[in-house]
Amino acid sequence: MQVILMEKVANLGDLGDIVRVKDGFARNFLIPQRKAKRATDANRAEFEARRAELEKVAGERLTAAQALAAKLDGLMVQITEKAGVDGRLFGSVTNFNIADALVKLGHAVERSQIRMPAGPIKTVGDSDVAVQLHTDVVVTIKVSVLGEAA
Repeated sequence: MQVILMEKVANLGDLGDIVRVKDGFARNFLIPQRKAKRATDANRAEFEARRAELEKVAGERLTAAQALAAKLDGLMVQITEKAGVDGRLFGSVTNFNIADALVKLGHAVERSQIRMPAGPIKTVGDSDVAVQLHTDVVVTIKVSVLGEAA
């Protein structure tokens, strides 16, 4: 299926690109998330009429993400969890815990923006975690997990 991208999508294309994707990806993800529309003649004409407005909105989102990235760059978040004497946590620190700690510090970050490719943190210590604020803006923060006696 051919679709018109309404915003930049990672590994797919930029705003306004007409790309061919699998039908299920378009029907189940791109179109419901309003990231794309079917590439019909009517939708192409509507997109061209609204192109300047959509580019302005995309630019504002990028600027806002860059401003937040400047605040987050080099930030250290401390999270306290119960741990055993060997330094292993009884639970784990997930993207939910990190997002909650960032919100408490006054930074509007959603848990879906936190990237943990190695999975949850299960030991006491410092870890680097990536926060993807925009498809073009990724910042690294340091998460310090402190052990608490059980």
